[in-house]
Amino acid sequence: MVTVVGVRFKKAGKVYYFDPSDLDIDLGDKVILETARGLEFGEVVVGPKQVSEEEVVQPLKQVVRIATEEDEEHVKENIEKAQIAMKIGLEKIEKHGLPMKLIDVEYTFDDSKLIFYFTADGRIDFRELVKDLASVFKTRIELRQIGVRDEAKMLGGLGPCGRTLCCSTFLGDFEPVSIKMAKEQNLSLNPTKISGICGRLMCCLKYESELYKDKPAAVLPKYGSKDDDFSYVPDEDEVDLKAVDEDSIDEN
Repeated sequence: MVTVVGVRFKKAGKVYYFDPSDLDIDLGDKVILETARGLEFGEVVVGPKQVSEEEVVQPLKQVVRIATEEDEEHVKENIEKAQIAMKIGLEKIEKHGLPMKLIDVEYTFDDSKLIFYFTADGRIDFRELVKDLASVFKTRIELRQIGVRDEAKMLGGLGPCGRTLCCSTFLGDFEPVSIKMAKEQNLSLNPTKISGICGRLMCCLKYESELYKDKPAAVLPKYGSKDDDFSYVPDEDEVDLKAVDEDSIDEN
């Protein structure tokens, strides 16, 4: 068995696992870690736990140390510098006339790299832009093209439900979502009603998909019905999902 801790580098980001070394690490601790990008700052979201060696991708990177107040202050400084870099990046993109949309800018913790995240309809020749940015910031420059779902995750916002976007709140990874999931739940197939602000099918279509697929009749009372203590679970042949009034769905 191997002891690991789970760390996120961003809110709602993917959880990565590290070797805690001999450090006394608790859930919620801020830590400095060894990564492929160099030293990085993250938060422990999964406390120390034992897993089998087969579950671990070797070699396991290590937690270097518990973050200090100076480390946290450095992170704040990097965020401020990234905001300045964002403005300069927008100016340089306009100067070079490139058909790309700059979404976010990020310094790595050790300042060894400055990453510009952007969206574009196709491939962009940004070699001259990289040279221009490198001459300004005097560090390694990386331009990373992202998709529309990642754009929504980075920028945040409110979904059609009125709540903060799931992807920018708690979803670490994007999972495949299909129109079949909407059909299984008897939802309106109107694209405007089942698409998120990213223009793709809403991630929440997947949340109850397995429930409808496995036991569709056991989970859905009739639309418009009220039952404060719904404890009766009918047989599958007692409820016909196809008989649900689609007009009542469209109104909600």
